[in-house]
Amino acid sequence: MSYGPWVILLAVVIYGVIHSLLASLWVKARLRHWFGPGYERWYRLVYNLIGVAALIPLLALPALFESQTLYVIPYPWVIVTLLLQALAALALVVGLWQTDPLSFLGLRQLGGLPAEEPPRLVTGGLYRWVRHPLYTAGLVFIWLAPVMTVNLLVLNIGLTAYVIVGAYFEERKLLREFGEAYAEYRKRTPMLVPGLHLLYKARR
Repeated sequence: MSYGPWVILLAVVIYGVIHSLLASLWVKARLRHWFGPGYERWYRLVYNLIGVAALIPLLALPALFESQTLYVIPYPWVIVTLLLQALAALALVVGLWQTDPLSFLGLRQLGGLPAEEPPRLVTGGLYRWVRHPLYTAGLVFIWLAPVMTVNLLVLNIGLTAYVIVGAYFEERKLLREFGEAYAEYRKRTPMLVPGLHLLYKARR
């Protein structure tokens, strides 16, 4: 029996714990205590670099262990899935651009540029269809892989679970930040799947 799926699942859990811990208010409070308010200039950029550095080996894990192939999308359908993956990648860029890419990447803070005041709740564009278009696009991209193995399936399930849990905690922060405006936005816009709220209303 291959230990690959268990190693991958454990790696996803470790990644999720570390990534969430670094984003927690407790860690930010510790950094503020140790380095003063100036830590905010470099925190976001370092947080992103650590996240990417940890994610790359995680994504490579499925290829390091032997694994059974579940399916291979045949031609010409593989062209469709590759095009959809390209659209998902484009949606990631568009969704990021709709908010504040400089702040998201940490470049605004590092350069000492003024932050956007007051914080702006984005509800148009891709955010009109789902509350977390970046997460939706990322999930579409990983699940449309033209070749699916047992190891890749385990990785995708683990990442999907982490995205859903992460979205839940992110929404708690957004509710504190935007209050009733975000609560109303959440009522009319699904979290990850476009049109899901309309299907739910139709069944009632």
